[in-house]
Amino acid sequence: MFDLVPLETLLAFTSAGILLNLTPGADVMFATASGMAGGPRAGMAAGAGVGLGGFWHVGLAALGVAALLAAHPAAMTGLRWFGAGYLLYLAWGAWTAGPAPAGTGVASLSRAFWRGFVTNALNPKVALFVLAFLPQFTDPARGPVWQQILILGAVFTLTGMCVTAGYGALAGWAGAAFSARMGGMNKLAAGVFGLMALRMLKD
Repeated sequence: MFDLVPLETLLAFTSAGILLNLTPGADVMFATASGMAGGPRAGMAAGAGVGLGGFWHVGLAALGVAALLAAHPAAMTGLRWFGAGYLLYLAWGAWTAGPAPAGTGVASLSRAFWRGFVTNALNPKVALFVLAFLPQFTDPARGPVWQQILILGAVFTLTGMCVTAGYGALAGWAGAAFSARMGGMNKLAAGVFGLMALRMLKD
């Protein structure tokens, strides 16, 4: 592996990636909302799904599909609107949901995971970010660039998954503490999903 990506490059890339992942973005917002609505384990599952969605974009970048989408604005626009619509659907579901009894987040782990995956996989801004960020740490002289992108992408998504799942877990614990004294956590989660949809549609 170090023949394709030297250790010093890998360390620099990992450090930059962790700093970027710690900055709250759409992925963190989603995991946070999922944690508030379903508890710590649901927040962690959403973070894992987001990570898998990120690696989906890494795979597309390695295959060149993401670059093809970026070259066709109509396809990118359609994907962005579809993703925003999905987030608004989640917002409506959270807004209309009644108070959930303790422990229901455990039963919805698979749903939180797949929602996290779909939300990230349908976000074209993630594809553009991958195309802009990962190639900066590649070097054709070291070997196939697509292999380097896969290695760097795996590291980035793994660290991002851990960070995002941590945010989701913290939100779940905070949500559980707040819900013991007050309701409305689903309404707050709905607001976060709605803001994410608006952010995805923003140029």
